[in-house]
Amino acid sequence: MKTQRLTMSQALVQHLAALRVEMNDGTIQPYCGGVFTIFGHGNVAGLGEALWAQRATLPTYRAHNEQGMAHAAIAYSKAQFRQRIMAVSTSIGPGATNLVTAAALAHVNRLPVLLLPGDTFNSRAPDPVLQQIESFGQGDVSANDTFRPVTRYFDRITAPEQILHALPRAIQVMTDPASCGPVCLALPQDVQTHAFDCPESFLNPEVIRFRRSPADARELAVATQLLKGAKRPMIVAGGGVLYSQAWEALRAFAETHGVPVAESHGGKSSLPWNHPLNLGAIGVTGSPAANSIAAEADVVLAVGTRLQDFTTGSHSLFANAKLLSINVQPVDAAKWHGMALVADARVGLGQLSAALGTWSADAAWTTRAKTAAQNWVARVTELTTAIPDGVLPYDAEVIGAVRDSLNHAGGNSGTNDVAVCAAGTLPAELHKLWRAGAPGNYHMEYGYSCMGYEIAGGLGVKMARPQQEVIVMVGDGSYMMMNSEIATSVMLSKKLIIVVLDNRGYGCIQRLQLASGSPRFNNMLDDCVPEGGGPSQIDFAMHARSMGADAVHVA
Repeated sequence: MKTQRLTMSQALVQHLAALRVEMNDGTIQPYCGGVFTIFGHGNVAGLGEALWAQRATLPTYRAHNEQGMAHAAIAYSKAQFRQRIMAVSTSIGPGATNLVTAAALAHVNRLPVLLLPGDTFNSRAPDPVLQQIESFGQGDVSANDTFRPVTRYFDRITAPEQILHALPRAIQVMTDPASCGPVCLALPQDVQTHAFDCPESFLNPEVIRFRRSPADARELAVATQLLKGAKRPMIVAGGGVLYSQAWEALRAFAETHGVPVAESHGGKSSLPWNHPLNLGAIGVTGSPAANSIAAEADVVLAVGTRLQDFTTGSHSLFANAKLLSINVQPVDAAKWHGMALVADARVGLGQLSAALGTWSADAAWTTRAKTAAQNWVARVTELTTAIPDGVLPYDAEVIGAVRDSLNHAGGNSGTNDVAVCAAGTLPAELHKLWRAGAPGNYHMEYGYSCMGYEIAGGLGVKMARPQQEVIVMVGDGSYMMMNSEIATSVMLSKKLIIVVLDNRGYGCIQRLQLASGSPRFNNMLDDCVPEGGGPSQIDFAMHARSMGADAVHVA
């Protein structure tokens, strides 16, 4: 066995640089699109040297906030339908713990990201070291133990040889459709620099090819029988449709069997917005078309969705229907006591369609659904284009104006632009009103609904899809939580269009507060001025210009 004398960091980085993945279209591409890092105490000397040596084959990107750069890495993977990743490296203390929120976000959304935080000295010779968290009762605990509950796989590399097993294991988790999520390899700063004899085979890994699991024959037979007895079925398309790249299978199934489709936040853009069977958004943030059909459906076929409470209306929306779930993850497939069909979305839909043969929904049901979908398309046009004179626009009018702008390449009325958002009122409005013309053109982080994801996430999307315009829709509350990656986007020449809706505070939560019977308190800026204080005055355009962006006020 041939070996090379390398440090642990060099072996790790060379393995990442050499990794290739077979994409859905058959092309072979690098699996890791790059490494975001902010160097500090615990990663600059070891991992930093290795990244510098491989900078031609594995690009390193500097960011301005650790949580922000992790959001960008996560968004990159989501925009790539989980087929490619980015890695994130930090120092040992606040840099590492700044990643915890992003790790939780990736965990909830089933998105892969490789977290490489520095760690304290394995030898404990300089103990305690700068930024080390000391536990009075557990000598082996460090800040990185906070990643254990929010990652799918966690390991601490205490000897350089361990990277030979830990890194492939982490990659296996990220590329497994059922277990996919964030992974963390904690890297003690001394072990990063320790040399060992690294097998050359580790530096030349095999091409990654994704698994597509077929349905179990018994489960398929039961699911087929259930659907054949349905008169008023409907489909709920979730994020798994996109990650499986099953949009053509979904379209074929819907058209062949006359089944209308509604989309969760994760599944929006599975069908084009103007497809005759697309009822639009479903759930708490859904359209009247989708929700009225759901209330009368006798069978709901949930494809690739984790059935979050907003999708199901805490299950009240499907109260009159039997639930059948196609999902690659058994836990998700069995939710809400539904019938499980554990399978890849694309393969499972194809198997189920073949087993159903000539069966189709009642013709009157299909016709009614098409009419509801058509009426909703017309209503969206009305809501998003009727801008009254003399008053400030509401979210709907802003969405319509942005969507229909022709000042970008192609002039395709916004249908090829990617809308990015995460929290507040905008997700509800975009879910209903944004028109996604192609898969992935609606990028919503609504699993964790993390304020501050938007701008950093937009950067990650732009890095994954440089040929498309990326439009970040964000309220002033989320903007104030995290905006520093505007400077990163300028530095990287990755153009974003950021639309800030200045609500003067947390308007979404204030409405919830008032609806719950509470008075106005601690949400809107003007309600938060203490005695002797002064009103908050924020010029968002000036702030963006200070980071190098072009910015205008829109009246």
